[in-house]
Formats: sequence, structure tokens, C-alpha cells
Amino acid sequence: MTPAPITDDLSLTLPEVGTGGVASSSWAADPLKRREWWTLVGPRRVAGKGWGGGYQRRLQRIYRHLVPPGLRVLEIGSGNGQLLASLSPSRGLGVDFAPPMVQHAAAKHPDLQFIQADAHALPLDETFDIIILSDLINDLWDVQAVFERLGSLCHPGTRIILNFYSNLWQLPLRGATRLGLANTPPHQNWLTPADVRNLLHLAGFETIRGWSEILWPLRTPGLDDLCNRWLAKCWLLSYFNLTNFIVARPSPRRVADSATPQFADATASAHQPQPTTPSVSVIVAARNEAGNIADIVSRVPEMGRGTEIIFVEGGSSDDTFDVIEQTIAAHPDKAWSLYRQEGKGKGDAVRLGFAHARGDVLMILDADLTVPPEDLPRFYHAIVSGKAEFANGVRLVYPMQDQAMRFFNLVGNKFFSWAFSWLLEQPIKDTLCGTKVLRRVDYERLAAGRAYFGDFDPFGDFDLLFGAARLNLRIVDIPVRYGARTYGQTNIDRWRHGWLLLRMTAFAARRIKFI
Repeated sequence: MTPAPITDDLSLTLPEVGTGGVASSSWAADPLKRREWWTLVGPRRVAGKGWGGGYQRRLQRIYRHLVPPGLRVLEIGSGNGQLLASLSPSRGLGVDFAPPMVQHAAAKHPDLQFIQADAHALPLDETFDIIILSDLINDLWDVQAVFERLGSLCHPGTRIILNFYSNLWQLPLRGATRLGLANTPPHQNWLTPADVRNLLHLAGFETIRGWSEILWPLRTPGLDDLCNRWLAKCWLLSYFNLTNFIVARPSPRRVADSATPQFADATASAHQPQPTTPSVSVIVAARNEAGNIADIVSRVPEMGRGTEIIFVEGGSSDDTFDVIEQTIAAHPDKAWSLYRQEGKGKGDAVRLGFAHARGDVLMILDADLTVPPEDLPRFYHAIVSGKAEFANGVRLVYPMQDQAMRFFNLVGNKFFSWAFSWLLEQPIKDTLCGTKVLRRVDYERLAAGRAYFGDFDPFGDFDLLFGAARLNLRIVDIPVRYGARTYGQTNIDRWRHGWLLLRMTAFAARRIKFI
């Protein structure tokens, strides 16, 4: 569909009655006044006067971190188009109701499309991977109505990303407006993050994470970088940040009600049919685990359209490889396979297994069987139902079997749990449980962006969690019963590897939190 052309008749886009039951004549009065206001200040915004230059550059940097290039992106309230253009979308559509902004953006960015329309009545019938509302909801007449309209523009993997002014900045913004440093229209909405999360929930969306940014919006060499990159992330100072961010997705219930298959490609679900009953690949990295192989093959349950087990053996001093080979030969009817690892570390072994996996859902099962294979269907159902996009095993909920985890290992796990929850803005109760599950299509996207962090994780747990967070996947903890080993010894040195994990966390903080 070709969107409606630019028009000066805003009344063509206004509904007869707003969600709140306001008649069209009174409903239209405020938006018409706002369009007139933005028409007047548009040239000033386009020229980059006021504090907008430094503030907008910081927003662009944050959004580039959140939105990978090459996606289908819709920005509502696109202004001069600079933010949308900075994201390098494969399909970029900007919507604004101020004619000067639309005309300037279309001339400045001819590779993108810009249309004039009201956010409450968007003339669109396509879906997007990312929908951005940057500094828009403060200026909307009916925020819930706009959120509800977004539902038809989403596929199951769509992400809604919005930022909006903090209530604490009402007086500073008014003062900046009077001094000519900012352009803020009168009678704005001042919504709290809780207000916005509730409105998203009412409109059928689920919040993935939320945080605040930008402590110092003025372009001040040295000071703005210190404030916005570092101080704005400190616990107490973060309460004074200018803008709140929220990332949301269509709720599983909304997707089910729309009769669209929930198990869909996060970037192409609107265009390519996906299986409603996916197949499964279980990756087992096995080093010195010969005594556990028989239990693994007998206890891994059949899931979905079919379950394959992929063994990756590397560096064993016992006969693990031979035992796996003999087991597979004895069961030619089973979808089992074996690969010998050439690199080092569990992370390398898992990546090798994923590269050979044919299943739609990828699972990691530790060969020591401290997490029961019988728990894997819990992970499968969380992924297939859409309740989770990355299912993370948690050993710290139920009581553990005696000798399952030593005291200092427990302390380390709890520390990394706290650190990751702070870093990723999502609750992560256990970062080092080996059982992790995600869709293959999401893993392929994660692997494509791995260079952002580098290949620095020998275990693979941090690599997957960091990648899932950067893709804004819904990470959900799945509690499991954690047992003691019944064969062999752990391959982890808690002090040497603990120091390595700490260094990895500090490195990732600079790539995720302090951008």
C-alpha cells in the first residue's frame, strides 16, 4: 500500500470519537493547535537551534545501540528525520503531522519515506520490525489510542521503543523554553514509567525493560559525555535523567488473538510462514563425561515435531568420544550426531553444535546432568508459547542437592546475577546455569552481531545473554532443580574462571551500559 500523500487537511485523519469518549469537535481543537505550533517552530528545530543538537545526537547514539541496521523501521513523530536516517533501515518510514518537518525530512533523506499524518489515525497497513516513538507521547492527545493503533503494524517479533520526558524535568524544560534553549509545546502529558507500562499493557503490549538516560542535554564538550555516558548510569543520579526509555513487544495473548503463528521469524514473520510446531536440537558439549552418555540419550524427551541430540566432544582424557560414537551406531533410527571440537571451551563447542543444528528451537544441556533433561519441555513450552524469547535456566530458586554447588560458587553466582540484572535492565537470577534455550532464527541474528562484543567468552553463557539483551529479546528465568554430579569432576576452576568472568562483565558494561 502507498501511504496517504502529504496534506494540509489534518481533519481527514481525525477519528469521530476519541478513546476517552471526547466528541470530534473538542478532540480536534487541541491537535490542530499543536500542528500550528509545530509548523511555527519546525524551522527552528530543523536548524538545530536550542539544546536540540546535543540532545538529539545523544538519542541517535542510544537508538543505534538498540536497533541493528537493515530492519524495517517506522518512526512516529519523525521530525527532521535525522534519528530514522541514523539507523540505516532497509525500509524507513517517518510520520509527522507538521508540514515543514515532513518536507525538510523528505528532501534531506530521499532514500527514506516521510508522510504527513496524525498518530491517532495512521493510514498504514504494513508491519515493521521496529516502531519508534521518540519524545512523542508527551505531546499526544490519547496515548492509549495510539498504542492500540500500533497493534496492527506489528508482527510477533516487533519491538516498540519509546522515550519520553521525566516528570522531574517539567520546571527545567519550561525555563529552557523561556530562555529559547528548548522548544516544548504547552499542555504536555507528564507520564511516569509506570503510567506508560500500564497503557502499553491495556493496549496489548508487554514491557521488556525500561531505564533512563541523559543527565546533561546541552552540548558541552567533555561534560556532556561524562554526565550522559557515566554519571547518568549511577543509581542515585539516574533519578535526575531527562528521558525515560521503554522497550515493549506484542504480548503473547495479543499474538494468539490475532491468529498469527507465535513461533515466527522476528524479522520476517509478516512475509514468511513459520512452523507452528517447531523441531528441537539439543546441544550437549561433553568433555570427560563418558559415564553420563547413556543417561543423556535415554532421558532427553521427544519434543515438538522431532528432537535431535548433537554431541560435541573436545579434549577428553577418557573414552567419551568412543562411547558417544558407539551409542549413535547402536541407534541408527535416532536423530543423533557427533562432532569433534577443534577449539577450546564450552562456548566454542556450543557454537559448533548450533552451526550443525537443524531444529527450530536450540537447547543447551550440560553433559554432567546436574540439570535434569526431564525439565527441557518447560523451556520448550516457554519459547513456543511466546512467553519467553530466551529461556534461561535458574538453579537458585529451589533447594539444591547436597554438594551440588560449593559456597564460593554460590556467592559468585549471586553476584553475577545482581550485576547482569543491572547491566541488562532485566531480572537475571542465574547467569551461569548451562541450560539456555532460544529460537534458531534469533540465534542467527545474535551470531551475526557477535563482533560487537567479540569472541571472549569461553563458556558461552555471557555471550548468549549479552546478545539476547542487545536484540531486546524477552529473557525469562526457568527454575530448575540442581543436583550433584554422579560421574566425573567439574571442568571449571572457580578462582581462575571467576576472575575471567569478572573481567568479561566489566568489558560488557562498556558495550551495553556505558555507551
